[in-house]
Amino acid sequence: MDIAIFTLTSALHDEQAVGATTAAFLAALRIPHKLCGADYGEYGSHDLNLIFVRTGGTEGIFRDLLPQLRRQSTQPIYLLTNGSSNSLAASMEILSYLRQRDIAGEILHGSNAYVTGRITELAGTGAARRKLRGQRLGIIGVPSDWLISSLVDRNEVRNKLGIDLIDINMDEVIAMYNATPTPTTVNVDAPVPNDEIRMALPGAERIYLALKQIVEQYKLNGLTIRCFDLLTAVRNTGCLALARLNSEGIIAGCEGDMPAMLSMAIAQAVTGSTGFQSNPARINPETGEILMAHCTIPFNMVDRYELDTHFESGIGVGIRGFRRSGPVTLFKVSGNLQRCFAAQGSLEQCGCETDLCRTQMSIRLYDRQQARYFLTDPIGNHHIVVPGHVANTLRAVIS
Repeated sequence: MDIAIFTLTSALHDEQAVGATTAAFLAALRIPHKLCGADYGEYGSHDLNLIFVRTGGTEGIFRDLLPQLRRQSTQPIYLLTNGSSNSLAASMEILSYLRQRDIAGEILHGSNAYVTGRITELAGTGAARRKLRGQRLGIIGVPSDWLISSLVDRNEVRNKLGIDLIDINMDEVIAMYNATPTPTTVNVDAPVPNDEIRMALPGAERIYLALKQIVEQYKLNGLTIRCFDLLTAVRNTGCLALARLNSEGIIAGCEGDMPAMLSMAIAQAVTGSTGFQSNPARINPETGEILMAHCTIPFNMVDRYELDTHFESGIGVGIRGFRRSGPVTLFKVSGNLQRCFAAQGSLEQCGCETDLCRTQMSIRLYDRQQARYFLTDPIGNHHIVVPGHVANTLRAVIS
């Protein structure tokens, strides 16, 4: 964690006494940090920038300092206080001043365990935001025709997350595919079930190699591709390529779904995994059970996988992944970043029904009422299955 602590202190208080109180308080929190004192030159350049309000009488000092803070960072302002020397009262006046100006902020105050936990959460959020800034995500082709609600506000994405979206013509991928020699061998960690898939594997690998070259050419951190166009253009699917790219840390989404790609980027910044882009196949709003399915999943997110054809077309190579039961979070952001869904639950089992997309995850949400969201106010159809319970941090990244 990269945490910096800056201080606000009234000149009326004895610096030596305040310094001793500060040292004891910060030692009790047991949080690695850099104590910058009253020098705010580095403010905004760390995962978490805390302002330790050490005494009362600091409200005017903060007011005069605020223009500099906003020039250096647009993130919420976090006020740390131990409650001594009227510091909590001063923090409340400062936070009220911020609210009057529509500036987000929070006072970190309470037991040492609470404050330490909250600092850890906020530092994780800040680290995720810093990872996202400067990323370049490619949109290959336009979103699939059926994604009628899955567009993005590019200015909001750039301003809020610091991500640039790069448009790439589908013809470039096809040309790259045609220029890529057919590999003589394809290494997969699963048996090849039949001759049909054996014959499709070299073409699926060529798609992967073509996309890798696109990533390098455009210096991308990730992409989403109008993958169904590959069915007619090269008589194959991108499922294997996307599974491999995601497992290599390159965000790779299906169907040109831009909000899903952004959700995967946020998930990766928080957890290190892009997660599994999928859509609900069945929902039981009474029990909170949801069956999520798609024909690809990151290889590094499964314990094992099988090869099959792509479900809708019956051609190419699809991935049927299996992951042990455990905690997961269902996640999706809207294209304008104004809405977010994040619900925690448990992966109960992975299935292999023949009339669904190949990777199938049966998930039980802990709050069964959240299953109604999918039936009353969903953010598109695709949602991301993210390993672990990270709903709060995912939400906080776009807050």
